[in-house]
Amino acid sequence: MDKNEKREQRRERLMNNKAYQAMGNLTRYMDRYYLDALIGVVPGWGDAIALLSVVPFVYFSLRVIKSIPLTLAVINNALRDVLLGMIPFFVGDIIDIFHRANTKNMAMIQGFVDGEETVIKEVNRRAAQSAVVLILLLLLIALMVWLLISFGSYLYSSATSLF
Repeated sequence: MDKNEKREQRRERLMNNKAYQAMGNLTRYMDRYYLDALIGVVPGWGDAIALLSVVPFVYFSLRVIKSIPLTLAVINNALRDVLLGMIPFFVGDIIDIFHRANTKNMAMIQGFVDGEETVIKEVNRRAAQSAVVLILLLLLIALMVWLLISFGSYLYSSATSLF
């Protein structure tokens, strides 16, 4: 068996993995059918639920492909999507229509499955940057949650003082 046949068998095995198939379905529904933006309409909970869609991507990149740089890049895209989706007054939901984090994650994972050297090199090159951005995104999300809770409390106290 030559190198190309082994690569093709590996690719076939990866593409038949249940997590890979779940990622394809999630990408279709969340990004192509705009379910991510629709779920995001529910304040707070919508973005948390949408974040759960990254679980198969993280599992596949970490446990099946066994690439920490790819996993960092996947989480990075997901957290960016959450942060952008948290922007209030439906602005975040509109951004969700165009950001398409699941599609980006699927493209990166597909590049790894297909053995595309350019994708693999780019993800590996940006691994350290992804780790720093990941920490920054977590801090920004925490800040956004605090701001949204504070704003909601302000609106609630203002509304109750009128009555």
